[in-house]
Amino acid sequence: MGKNKLKKFGEMERMDCVFQYPFKVLQESGFPMKGSWGREYFHNDNPIVLELGCGKGEYTVGLARKFPDKNFIGIDIKGARMWTGAREVERDSIPNAAFLRTNIELLPYFFAPGEVSEIWITFPDPQMKKVNKRLTGTRFMQLYRQVLKDGGTVHLKSDSPFLYTYTKIMAGHNNLRVITDTDDLYHNYPGLDDILNIRTFYEQQWLDRGLTIKYISWALDHDTPLSEPQVEIEPDTYRSFSRGELQCPHLCAPKVRYLDDESKQQ
Repeated sequence: MGKNKLKKFGEMERMDCVFQYPFKVLQESGFPMKGSWGREYFHNDNPIVLELGCGKGEYTVGLARKFPDKNFIGIDIKGARMWTGAREVERDSIPNAAFLRTNIELLPYFFAPGEVSEIWITFPDPQMKKVNKRLTGTRFMQLYRQVLKDGGTVHLKSDSPFLYTYTKIMAGHNNLRVITDTDDLYHNYPGLDDILNIRTFYEQQWLDRGLTIKYISWALDHDTPLSEPQVEIEPDTYRSFSRGELQCPHLCAPKVRYLDDESKQQ
């Protein structure tokens, strides 16, 4: 491990806004603030919003600045990236932002049922070959239900035509109420608000290459049975392009093949 990473990890150990708990400790004694983040850390009862796979924490910090009446927690396993946002929170004394270094699968160890109001998923790996690892797949929807309030909102912002198409089909197949949906956020979405205008480090890279950004949000209730849509979606190919390559028009609408009649619900 490089000296720079070690330096960042050392600094994060001393940051009050960063929480890091080894799995063994969670198993043995649990997380002491589970169910009481608002009271014990944020010192209020405002809604709690998670950014999953937060990377450098641009959304966590940006949203916290814009919405002081909500509390934001960035979650990622890669601490060297998270250090950027955590340092900004510490430097500017942002009271409604924090960071949690852990695997997303461990969310129920850190949050009580209904403790979370919203979830943001910003530019995740689309996991085109492994649906069980896809952060908008039904396996993760079941996981989010364990901590998200009934009817809480899940947001996806992505550069991936594959993931956007899959997520839209998944929501339709399971009769989840879609709140907002656009396949070209910065050109086709009227009245772009401040929330959607926050741009991550990686998002700006995609925009600089001429790629379109997709955004979809939906309400996740606790009672609707969930099942995986039986579909085959044309995979993304642009990720192997050279840095200056532009997105091909057909990538905005991947080919979809339905493997059963029920999956045609969209």
